[in-house]
Amino acid sequence: MTAARLILWAFVAVLIAACSTVKTVRSPAGSTPSSTQLIPERLIPERFADLAGWDREDHAAAFLAFRAGCPAARDPTMIAVCRNAMAIDLPGEAEARRFFEAKFQPHAVPGEGILTAYFAPEYPARSAPTAEFSASVRGRPTDLVFAGATGRDPMRRLADGTLVPYPDRAWIETHAVGETLAWMRPEELFFLQVQGSGVLTMADGFRVKALFAATNGQPFKGIANPMKARGLLTDTSGEAIRTWLAAHRGAEAEEVMRLNPRYAFFRMAPDDGLPPVGAANLPLTGGRAIAVDTTWRGLGELYWIDGRAPILPGAYPTYQRLVTALDTGGAIKGEVRADLYLGQGAPAGAEAGRVRHILRMHKLVPRL
Repeated sequence: MTAARLILWAFVAVLIAACSTVKTVRSPAGSTPSSTQLIPERLIPERFADLAGWDREDHAAAFLAFRAGCPAARDPTMIAVCRNAMAIDLPGEAEARRFFEAKFQPHAVPGEGILTAYFAPEYPARSAPTAEFSASVRGRPTDLVFAGATGRDPMRRLADGTLVPYPDRAWIETHAVGETLAWMRPEELFFLQVQGSGVLTMADGFRVKALFAATNGQPFKGIANPMKARGLLTDTSGEAIRTWLAAHRGAEAEEVMRLNPRYAFFRMAPDDGLPPVGAANLPLTGGRAIAVDTTWRGLGELYWIDGRAPILPGAYPTYQRLVTALDTGGAIKGEVRADLYLGQGAPAGAEAGRVRHILRMHKLVPRL
């Protein structure tokens, strides 16, 4: 084992000892399922035949994903349906479809919104800075505390005890706050912060998970539209943005990335090879879990998403499938809004970066 690996592993061991549980939270906003009183819904009852693509769904795969995610539910009827699902042996396609059609009533959520997607990235990292790996992966600073009306707002505690809003990305990057956990390429750290967690591979092949720890509490602001408005890009997919930032690494890329004042801090854990865990504290199934705005949507709820008319070139034309609300996100705001988790690694990232579809949502309300 190399010296660099020993140092990193020792650091990971200290972190594990300090935390009774290690949780991968996707949300770069530091969002938590805080809404016990949701905004009243305006739902329109409908039939399964009204769901575009229902006949083409892989109901057996959807059943397995539902069974993995339904323990997050808090609705008593959904809990009972979840219990029923747990008691069923692995069903075939026809049996799984009958289960959903017997146990749920679809309801349309009025209006249209936006479907986007996210993934769990895998990036190289280093234990010491280089010209290429120059961006510090920072742990949560000691002066960052949670306070405010909800007790969850990130604030900065000054030396005299005064609490002030935590500064923005530009300030953090020019001040020595937070312990350096690893070093990354700047544009890849930026994308890691947007996704909320990922796996880092060190120079000797040692893999470690970078898990979300906190944000500075500043609002999330996407850089795609400003880059397009400036004429820097016409294709504003995730991969096109990352490629541009890499090609303009330095002051030019830093100025663009600082248009998003939100900054995420991380903690490290061993790479156990398991899927990431969302805000519902359950593993995320690729293609079957969504992040939602918890002022409107409850974690553990089941939805049929119908995403069409892609805005970005090279995207799949439709996303029509059953998904469970298991996560949150700083940019995921609104009644008809969903962020689809697509899995881990580069292929999932390439697909996720091109998902920006017009969205219709249908809530599957449980019934016994």
